[in-house]
Amino acid sequence: MKTGSEPKLMSGNANKTLAQAIARRISMHRGMNTRLVDARVERFNDGEIFVEVYENVRGEDMFIIQPTSNPANDNLMELLIIADALRRSSAARITAVIPYFGYARQDRRTKARTPISAKLVANLLVEAGIERVLTMDLHATQIQGFFDIPVDNLYASPIFALDIEHMFNGHIQDVMVVSPDVGGVARARELAKRISSPLSIVDKRREKPGEVAEMTIIGDVKDKCCIIVDDLCDTAGTLCKAADLMMEHGAREVHSYITHGVLSGPAVERVTNSSMKSLVITDSIEPTKEVLAAPNIRIVPTAPIFAQAVLNTWSGTSVSSLFDRETLYPIYEGFYGTAA
Repeated sequence: MKTGSEPKLMSGNANKTLAQAIARRISMHRGMNTRLVDARVERFNDGEIFVEVYENVRGEDMFIIQPTSNPANDNLMELLIIADALRRSSAARITAVIPYFGYARQDRRTKARTPISAKLVANLLVEAGIERVLTMDLHATQIQGFFDIPVDNLYASPIFALDIEHMFNGHIQDVMVVSPDVGGVARARELAKRISSPLSIVDKRREKPGEVAEMTIIGDVKDKCCIIVDDLCDTAGTLCKAADLMMEHGAREVHSYITHGVLSGPAVERVTNSSMKSLVITDSIEPTKEVLAAPNIRIVPTAPIFAQAVLNTWSGTSVSSLFDRETLYPIYEGFYGTAA
């Protein structure tokens, strides 16, 4: 749906660094200056959110870049109010670029009298005037079915595969991909297939949410460079315990590749003091000063793939093509060498 002369980007306050990086990448691809739409997203004294767009957006294809990370409620409301402002300003189409989709863990009723908050958020986004959603590594892929509008779910595994091949060049045959739970096997298998590595699984039993009572490793990790892959890391308790367990079973070293570094509470301290050699996350959530200062946490960029996805959405071309190595490698040229 090519409406204007170029895609128009707008950002809330959740991750302006990523939004500006996406704008710079689009400028490189288009050969012309692409910047964020001039606007203000502020708070009244009582905490209410106020949005004012200073540019004409009538008939434009608008992309709002706003992860709904901590503080989730504030960032979600910013996204909804920005969408309402653009709709009332006669934008032709509004796409929400949500690198991290909050409330995705509440995708079903696990007990009686509990909400399905992910569905509620989907309803709110549609009611606000959003016509398309672009996100990355939804915690539960069935959330796409909660929407009656198109939802493009990008995957971090192709980016992680490029990073692993670069970082473990020369001994990739020693790498073993590990799923931290049975529910994440499909995600781990996808990465293992991309780098032609074996797969192991950590089977864990929880007494209550956030606490793991027992862990068992399915597979032989002895003398392997183990790579734990998951979609998000919150308090890092389970992740650090899994790393310790693998080292006890003879793993040579343990690394983790996690898409969304929520890293709340004592997470950074736990990771820093853990047996993990490195934790690799994306910038889907703006990293805190503590995360940036952690010696064993590394961040890989998502701006290249999001910028290309925005351009493909704007021009009406395939977004799923970005899952292919042949398409993705040139986008990350400069990060991991030159394109083959």
